[in-house]
Amino acid sequence: MTGEQRVREIGIRKVLGAAFFDIIRMLSKDFIRLIILSICIASPIAWWTMNRWLQGYAYRIDMAWWMFVSVGLVALIIALATVSFQTVKSAISNPVKSLRAG
Repeated sequence: MTGEQRVREIGIRKVLGAAFFDIIRMLSKDFIRLIILSICIASPIAWWTMNRWLQGYAYRIDMAWWMFVSVGLVALIIALATVSFQTVKSAISNPVKSLRAG
């Protein structure tokens, strides 16, 4: 249901003159927010868990902040690539077909 609604929304926005990059930005914004929120929640939990686990070893490393940032950026890039691919596919399609399908 949500996918169909988004396809119709893209079709309506295209008919009304929305730019290609505006459509991509609009749809990617929601996913970026969710990913950033999940990184903010998961990073402290992962840091705490890894610190507790590493305490049991004689030779252990200190975890640096850049490790969490790099993993978060990779997750963000993968999600944006996936969302952008689907969005570009929808944005290139003919808006009349998407509006008639419903």
